[in-house]
Amino acid sequence: MENTTICAIATAPEGALGIVRVSGPKAIKITEHVFDRPLINRPANSIVFGRIIDNDSILDEVLVSIFHAPHSYSGENATEISCHGSKYILQRCIELLIQAGCVMAEPGEFTKRAFLNGKMDLSQAEAVADLIASSTQATHHLAMSQMRGNYSTALKKLRDKLLHLTSLLELELDFSDHEDLEFADRTELTNIATDINDHITHLLKSFRLGNAIKHGIPVAIVGQTNAGKSTILNALVGEEKAIVSDIHGTTRDIIEDVVNIEGIPFRFIDTAGLRSTTDTIERLGIERSYIQLEKADIVLWVIDALLLENDVQDLSEQILPHCENKQLVLVINKCDLAADTPQGEAKIKESVEKLLRSCPKDTRKIMISAHQTKDISRLQNIFPTLIDRTKIEGASSSVIVTNLRHYEAFNRAQKSIAQAISALNLSLSGELISEDLRDCIRALSEIVGEVNTQDVLSNIFSKFCVGK
Repeated sequence: MENTTICAIATAPEGALGIVRVSGPKAIKITEHVFDRPLINRPANSIVFGRIIDNDSILDEVLVSIFHAPHSYSGENATEISCHGSKYILQRCIELLIQAGCVMAEPGEFTKRAFLNGKMDLSQAEAVADLIASSTQATHHLAMSQMRGNYSTALKKLRDKLLHLTSLLELELDFSDHEDLEFADRTELTNIATDINDHITHLLKSFRLGNAIKHGIPVAIVGQTNAGKSTILNALVGEEKAIVSDIHGTTRDIIEDVVNIEGIPFRFIDTAGLRSTTDTIERLGIERSYIQLEKADIVLWVIDALLLENDVQDLSEQILPHCENKQLVLVINKCDLAADTPQGEAKIKESVEKLLRSCPKDTRKIMISAHQTKDISRLQNIFPTLIDRTKIEGASSSVIVTNLRHYEAFNRAQKSIAQAISALNLSLSGELISEDLRDCIRALSEIVGEVNTQDVLSNIFSKFCVGK
């Protein structure tokens, strides 16, 4: 990394403008080689207008931004060439830079260099990828908060407390020949360790919310076969994601998509219809339906209005036990067809009210026809009312765990701090307690990248786009 200068296209294809990024010790010199104006003596943070020269002909008229180390994104000398967005121009610009001494950047290499040069810690670097991938206001705010260091600041406070504890314990070890000497009061140590444990537990619990914001709040669409689940999924996501057919058991596998409703991502999951079957494949699909039902935060129980009493009788005992601590919405579908039958709308409402008495508190109901746009709009309007918006809107100013790697590290940290508390309660030696605290510090340090391996870094940055 110290000797190479990298380049890559940093913008999506088909745009009116494109940007080529160059970073490394020879970034300015190499860019000058393909440019028709001098750059080396230009001041930092300046922009120069000129032309990219290709074999004595003009490739394009461009703007070159100049950055001097360490005051650049990557912490190195860097340039950014802003040109027209033609695929040919961008690709030819890259070829000219490589001929002049650059090498092609690997995925995420600019951000990886920023991390290695101390411009950001590893959690902030991962937040860059989350920011690029953000598709809603909630995911954008969460990524911005982490990228700006709110997360890192909270971790630093935890690690500082742990380091203070271990330093006191290890000071005692240096004076181990004085058996009665204690630099660290055991009651105070236990109180501080318990406070750290509580903080880590809170962060672990936040992962469910963070994961929902990042990947979409899971909404399981369940019910009898042919109740209209796939039709509702297609209407909610605005495209034909699921096959719709009059044949029972058409949906065999899980089909899902994320929809942004009022700035909040909801992940709608269409599941196989619940019924008794001898078909092996369909039965596997039904087993997966129950797994998704268990994982969901919101459950849409779609009921065919024409078969309401039968559906309720057949499925109440199978669905309702899985809806504890979840938001349940009864979606009575095909109401336009049922209204023309002898039982009519009044009978449907009577049956629904009877079902509601056996459902969890705060269960919602809505009567729709999935083929009518206005009814789907009414259904969509329900979702933002089913969640605590204050938690989601406050996530940007709170420390929320959204990354599985971080979650696993916090789990290890909690086990270590719990062992330290147990050792303190048992009055074990300071050496054993100190080792548990060190394990906790190592786990937290992995999150911000103070302890890392090349394999971990390669895995993280390989998921970035080239040019970032």
